[in-house]
Amino acid sequence: MRHRKSGRHFSRPTAHRSAMLDNLATQLLEHEAIQTTEPKAKELRSVVDKLITLAKRGDMHARRLVAARLNQRVVDRTNPIDCKLHNEVLNKLFDDIAKRNANRPGGYTRIIKLGTRHGDNAPMVRIELVEKALPAAVKPAFQATTA
Repeated sequence: MRHRKSGRHFSRPTAHRSAMLDNLATQLLEHEAIQTTEPKAKELRSVVDKLITLAKRGDMHARRLVAARLNQRVVDRTNPIDCKLHNEVLNKLFDDIAKRNANRPGGYTRIIKLGTRHGDNAPMVRIELVEKALPAAVKPAFQATTA
């Protein structure tokens, strides 16, 4: 019986399952949209929502908790060599994504169904962040001048 057992197990051991979700969360935060299967996306949604909620707090303890979940090291800014390598996703999460979602009380991700995968007929989805980054200002192709 499966009484009081929540979550999907994906026929994987606990360490493999948590590592898979951590890697998917890192990729989603880095690229802001990924394509995966529907059950993985539904499990990933709760992981990413909790990370963004922690990032909205913005303090050092929240940064350490997120770094531990994403297997990223928090490196102090006095050592610039390690800082660039290990804090890119953390800095993007805390500086960019958390600021965009400051007024949103939850529901930071959206799942869009794409159909089934050709090989095994698995339901494929695209999971993305709801608040997207603003595109850079587009320059016009030419400027009309008045004489």
